[in-house]
Amino acid sequence: MKRDVISILDLKDDLGGILELASKLKKGKMKKEKSLSGKTLAMIFEKSSTRTRVSFEAGMAQLGGHALYLSPKDLQIGRGETIADTARVLSRYVDCIMYRAFSHAAMLELAENASVPVINGLDDVEHPCQIVADLLTVKEHRGGFKGRKMAYVGDGNNVCNSLLLGAAIVGMDFVAACPKGYEPDRKIVSEARRIAKGTKCSSEVVDDPVVAVKGADVIYTDVWTSMGQEAEAEKREKAFAPYQVNSALVRKAKKDCIVMHCLPAHRGLEITDEVIDGKRSVVFDQAENRLHAQKAILLSVIR
Repeated sequence: MKRDVISILDLKDDLGGILELASKLKKGKMKKEKSLSGKTLAMIFEKSSTRTRVSFEAGMAQLGGHALYLSPKDLQIGRGETIADTARVLSRYVDCIMYRAFSHAAMLELAENASVPVINGLDDVEHPCQIVADLLTVKEHRGGFKGRKMAYVGDGNNVCNSLLLGAAIVGMDFVAACPKGYEPDRKIVSEARRIAKGTKCSSEVVDDPVVAVKGADVIYTDVWTSMGQEAEAEKREKAFAPYQVNSALVRKAKKDCIVMHCLPAHRGLEITDEVIDGKRSVVFDQAENRLHAQKAILLSVIR
């Protein structure tokens, strides 16, 4: 039976093992160079990408496989072929499909009709692969999750949604500070709280960034305006101005807190230069970990 990774919840039962595998791959303790020899990954990109494309393509190459970059203009999907038909055809050629989509509904349709595993490389609801890399980074720099607190400051977007769930799964306290009207998905918030009860941690959403970062081991932020929201940029910048991650806000957290951002960063908006380039920033370690996380995910789904 195929295994899809559409939500971070799809990794719930073995997330710890996937993080351990990613860590071993990074340290060179587990030789997997040719384990995907002869395997092909189709990568469909409706949105542009640096880290997702390069990490998946490099990861497949390092594991002995091959990756195909496909944009809508390269596919008949750009001329009206249905997502379902595209999924059925690609399944005859490749061993896995990674899809970076505008729509979660399209992601679900592709997965439903593909007979090979589908990995969500980002849609408008979740970004599970990013969160695997994020949790790997926290584990490396904070030693684990129990008793740790992550504060997310900014837009309640796809990254925030997946972080809510991911933190709850590993038992890390999590609080998101978002302006009113820009909170994360309510159903996801409810599910995260349900999971958090079982893993004995907290999961909260507030509207005050200072309250959120108090006692935080990790401060995390993301862009205020995601791809496809450009028309809202001016309105969003006004709403999010008090949510900038700057030195003053970082000082409200623990003295040894780390700062994370999934990139690309709009410097001077959601985060200042002195923070992203400062001693507390682990942003580029986090970016590197996309490669190791992607490899672990690929190995977990491709048979």
